Amino acid sequence: MKVAIVMGSTSDAEIMAAAEEYLNYFGIGFETFTMSAHRTPEKTAQFAKTAADNGFSAIIAGAGMAAHLPGVIASYTTLPVIGVPLGGSALNGVDALYAIVQMPAGIPVATMAIGKAGARNAAIFCAEILAAQSPTIKQKLDDFRRQGCALR
Repeated sequence: MKVAIVMGSTSDAEIMAAAEEYLNYFGIGFETFTMSAHRTPEKTAQFAKTAADNGFSAIIAGAGMAAHLPGVIASYTTLPVIGVPLGGSALNGVDALYAIVQMPAGIPVATMAIGKAGARNAAIFCAEILAAQSPTIKQKLDDFRRQGCALR
């Protein structure tokens, strides 16, 4: 089991590193990618279409402004897609939040909080999804909750 972390720009790496940190804590393998729904649409579509075949169990997608990346990825895969709205715009990420959360019926994207808290929660949400298949991840998740949701 592994998770893909996708971001629209390398400038998002600092925030999305919070998801990497939490996935590491839970012992969940991951790979991180940079691609854009607008600048590299073919690459994004190909990634999403082949993500399950490439061994991914879920996808965390961080995007700012128009924030189409999580929705575009979700349109090409049935894997769970967790969207992380990112700031950096004149609206401080509220535009990204609305873009990610307002998906049409049939193409869901789980939407987290704006910024680092959202990146962390996306990793925790992945752990919750994968815990149903992994007693090890479930145990780490239970320990995490007992510790007051803090990394050790």
